[in-house]
Amino acid sequence: MKTKIFSTAILTTGFAIITAIYGCGNSESKVESKKEKEVTIATFNLQKEKLSTSLTLPGELIALQQVDLYAKVSSFVKVLKVDIGSEVTKGQLLMTLEAPEMTSQVAAAQSKLKAQEAIYTASKANYNRLYETSKTPGTISTNDLDQAMARKNSDLAQLDAAKASVKEVGSIQDYLTIRAPFTGIISARNVNLGAYVGPSGKGSDLPLFTLQDQKNLRLAVSIPEVYTGYLKAGDEITFTVKSLPSQVFTAKVKRLSGALDLRLRSERIEMDVANNTKSLLPGMVAEVNIPLPANASTFIVPKKALLDTSEGFYVLKVENNKTLKVAVKKGRETDDKVELFGDLKEGDQLVAIPTEEMHDGTVIKP
Repeated sequence: MKTKIFSTAILTTGFAIITAIYGCGNSESKVESKKEKEVTIATFNLQKEKLSTSLTLPGELIALQQVDLYAKVSSFVKVLKVDIGSEVTKGQLLMTLEAPEMTSQVAAAQSKLKAQEAIYTASKANYNRLYETSKTPGTISTNDLDQAMARKNSDLAQLDAAKASVKEVGSIQDYLTIRAPFTGIISARNVNLGAYVGPSGKGSDLPLFTLQDQKNLRLAVSIPEVYTGYLKAGDEITFTVKSLPSQVFTAKVKRLSGALDLRLRSERIEMDVANNTKSLLPGMVAEVNIPLPANASTFIVPKKALLDTSEGFYVLKVENNKTLKVAVKKGRETDDKVELFGDLKEGDQLVAIPTEEMHDGTVIKP
C-alpha cells in the first residue's frame, strides 16, 4: 500500500515539472517571436536627381575616303608609278595599261570619220548646185531638190555618228591610264608589270590599288537604342587605342544616321578625327568614352534598393507599415546608383536593402 502511494506521488511531481518546463519554453518562444516582429528595417524617401554618366563602347577608325581602283578595259599592265605607302595627289598618274587592239579600233574609227566627211562634202555640194539651178524656173523639179536635201541630211547624220564613235573610242583609250581620284596614300597593290587586268573574269578578283585618305579618319560607333536620345551633333567624346594606351584623343559627333540598325537595334554615329601625325591607322579598334548628360531629373536610388528577380526588377514600397512590390525598369547607372522608371512618385518610402523573402504585405517597422 505504501509503495503505490509513493509511485503516484512521483508521477504527479514529474508531470508538474514537465508542465512547468513546457510553459517556460512556450513563453520564451512568444517573446522571441515578438522581438522578431519588432525588427527595424532601413528605408529612405524617393527623390528626383540629375544623373550624369558616361558610356564606354568599342568603335572603329576608318579612312574618311577610301576607294578600290579597277581596270575599265581588258589590258596588260605596262607601267607602275606607285607602290604600297606611296603618297599621291589628286590626278596623279598611278599606272599605265596597254591594249594593242585599242590602237586598231582608234585607227578604224578615224578612217570611217574621214570617209564620212568626204561623202557629206559631196552630197552637200550636189544639193547646193541643184538649189542654185532651181532658181531658174523649170530647170530642176521640186522632187529632185527634195531628194538631194534628204541625202545631204542623211550623210550629215552619218558624219555625226562617226564623230561620236571616234570620241567613244578615245574615251575608252583614256581608261588605259589610272589616276588618283583624291589625295591620299596607296594602302594596297595587287598587280605587277605585265599582269592581265580587266573589268570581268581573271584579273579583276582584286582591285589594282586601294587608295585611302589617312590624314582624315572617321570614328564609327553603334549606340544602343536606350542611349540614342542623349547624343547630338557637336557633342565631344574621348577615345583611346591599344597601341597608344596613355594617349587620349578627342573628337566631336559629326553625323548621326537617324535610324536604328535592324540587326543590332543601335544607331550609327560618326566623328571626324584629324590624323596629321598619322599616329592612328584605319582599321584600329578604339575604346570610346561617351558622356551621357542629365537632360531632366529622374528617380535615382542606390543599387542595393533594387530587387533583381527572375520575373524582372522590383523595389519594395512601404505603405501602412507593409511592403508592396513595384515593378520598375532600369535606366542609366553608375557604380552605386541606378536610374528607375515605374509607378512611383516623389516621397515614396522604399526599403533600402530588400530581400526576396519580403513579399507583398510583409509587416515591417520602418
